[in-house]
Amino acid sequence: MKSVTRKLMGAVLASLMVFSLTACGGDDKKAAPAAGGAAASGEYAKLKEVTLVGADSTGKGAAGQLYGELVASKVEKITGGKLKIDYHPNGDLGNDEDLLRQMKSNDIQIVVCQIAPITSLVPEMAIFDLPMVFAKYPGTAIEKVLNGDGAVKTAISAAYEKAGFHYLGILQNATYRLTTANKDLKTLEDFKGLKIRTMSNKNHMAFWTAIGANPTPLAFSELYFALQSGTVNAEENAADTVVSSNFNEVQKYLACTNHILYANQIAISKKAYDGLDPAYQKALNQAVAEAGKEIGGKLADIEKTNKETLKKKGMTIIDYDKTFFDKVLAVQGVKDLYASIDKQVNGLGTTLVKELEKAGK
Repeated sequence: MKSVTRKLMGAVLASLMVFSLTACGGDDKKAAPAAGGAAASGEYAKLKEVTLVGADSTGKGAAGQLYGELVASKVEKITGGKLKIDYHPNGDLGNDEDLLRQMKSNDIQIVVCQIAPITSLVPEMAIFDLPMVFAKYPGTAIEKVLNGDGAVKTAISAAYEKAGFHYLGILQNATYRLTTANKDLKTLEDFKGLKIRTMSNKNHMAFWTAIGANPTPLAFSELYFALQSGTVNAEENAADTVVSSNFNEVQKYLACTNHILYANQIAISKKAYDGLDPAYQKALNQAVAEAGKEIGGKLADIEKTNKETLKKKGMTIIDYDKTFFDKVLAVQGVKDLYASIDKQVNGLGTTLVKELEKAGK
C-alpha cells in the first residue's frame, strides 16, 4: 500500500493545481480555476476547470482500460478541456479493492472495474453472480435492461447512491468470463475436483463448489505463477485478459462456459458527482454513453479475435451446446444459489430475469 499511496499522492498533488471539489475538503462546491485551460465555448465557457482522478486495475489493453480512457478523452473533448479525468490504468493506483476504497473516501473520483469487486459495497450487484443468467440473450437486450430506464437500472442506481457512489453505466455486449484449464472440460463431470482460481466473491465460489470444482481465491498478480506451479490448475477470465496475461503459456484449454457476463461498471464518488456543475454532469454522462456504445459495439469482434489468437498460440477451444447449460442450471446446488442470491438482493434477481425475458422477445 505504500507504493499505492505514493502514486496516489503524486496524482493528487498534480491535480491540485487544477482541481478542487467540495469532496476534496473545501466548503465551496465549485471547483477552483486552473491555469492554461483549453478553449471552451457555450455552457462550459464560464465554468471553472475541474480535474477528476480515475483509475482501473485491468490487464493492459483490456476492455475496462479502453472504456475508462475513452470516457476521459471524450469528456475533455465535449467540454473543450474544462472537465478532465486524470486516468491511471492497469493497477497504477492499486487493485480493485484499493480503488473502490479510495473512491468511497473520494481520494480518487472515478473507478472502472468488473462487477464482482463492487458487490461487497453495493450488495444489489450480486444479481450479476446469477450463473449464466445473461447467456441466452443478445447484447441489445442486456443493454436495455442494464442501461435503460427499467426497474433493474433504477434499483442499481439507488443502491449506488446509498453506498456513496453514483452509477454511470456498464460496458457489455454479451461476452463472458470463460474458463481456462489444463484438462479437457468436455462434460459437466470433468469439472469435479478442478482447482480453479476465482475472485474473492462468495457467490462465484458457491457456483464452482456446486458443480464439483474446488474454488481458490487468489490475487490476480499471483495467478500466472500459481498456474505455472500447479497451485491451481484452472482460472476464469474474459478472453482479452487471457491473451494479455499470456495464460496460454500455462494453460491448454479455453472452455466457453459463459458463466458470468463480462461487464465493466463505471462509477463516480457521489460527493464528487454532486459537486460538479450540472453541465459537467451532463457532459460526463454523455461521454460514458458514447464510449459504451463505441467500445461495446466492438466487444464481440474483440473476443473473436482474442479466441483466434489463443488458438494460434496452441490453446484448444471448447464450445458447449444448450444441453450443457441446461444440465448446469439443473444442478441442485446451482438452483439453491439462485434462490440464495435472489434473497440477498430482495427479489431483484427475479426482476432481472423477467426484464431480460421481456427485452429478449
